[in-house]
Amino acid sequence: MATIYSPIPNSFRQNLQANKKQIGCWCSLGSPLAAEVLGAAGFDWILIDGEHAPNELQSFLSQLMALKDSRSAPVVRPQWAEPIIIKRLLDLGFFNFLMPFVDNAEQAREIVAATRYPPEGIRGVSLSNRGNRFGYRERYHDEVNDNITVLAQIESKEGLRNVEEIASVEGVDGLFVGPSDLSADLGCFPDTQHPKVQGAIREILRAGAATGTAVGTIAVVEEQARRYLDMGMTCVAVGADLGLLKNVTQELRNKFRSND
Repeated sequence: MATIYSPIPNSFRQNLQANKKQIGCWCSLGSPLAAEVLGAAGFDWILIDGEHAPNELQSFLSQLMALKDSRSAPVVRPQWAEPIIIKRLLDLGFFNFLMPFVDNAEQAREIVAATRYPPEGIRGVSLSNRGNRFGYRERYHDEVNDNITVLAQIESKEGLRNVEEIASVEGVDGLFVGPSDLSADLGCFPDTQHPKVQGAIREILRAGAATGTAVGTIAVVEEQARRYLDMGMTCVAVGADLGLLKNVTQELRNKFRSND
């Protein structure tokens, strides 16, 4: 039987630091049932999206609860890397964060600080929340700072210019390529395979290698996902619930579409 994901010690963070491949899937439907199905499939991690999906605190919570008996590590992407949003997601019980649009090291430091209790950070203290099992996890406040994962999403020319400095910030566990936004800022949207984008990805991989920082992305085309893994990426999402549902249902409909 597969081992259930453990947030303390954070096995997902440990695997990233050990450069162990982590294969994930995007969850964009805002549905706890969809999250539960993905979690049962046995991915290493599931991304619950708040930036481009209709999620708020209650739906974040219901999907997190749907993954509680899964081997898949829940990763959340907030609507924005804002301290109050981050604090509330931490209190819900998220330990792994994908932060959108990280453009420089100062921003990265502020993000890390928002995920840590003082003196390492600025997270507000609650003695009883879902993250610490409502006070039943006795050493939570002593242990949690060392068990939070921060992935910094690089998806702009500014982020690309500053990528090695971002990767060097203590508490940044990984760099994550945002391929669509990066292609847009580089002037070649929607071609994420354009030489400019691929060159940028190689720069991000070099920054990760230079600093010992994991690098990941989302790649729903199998050939691309395998190529990125071969290039040295550690954390790759290979599918998304919305895309999977759309593709399979369209394929099924086409099988029975009338020819007239």
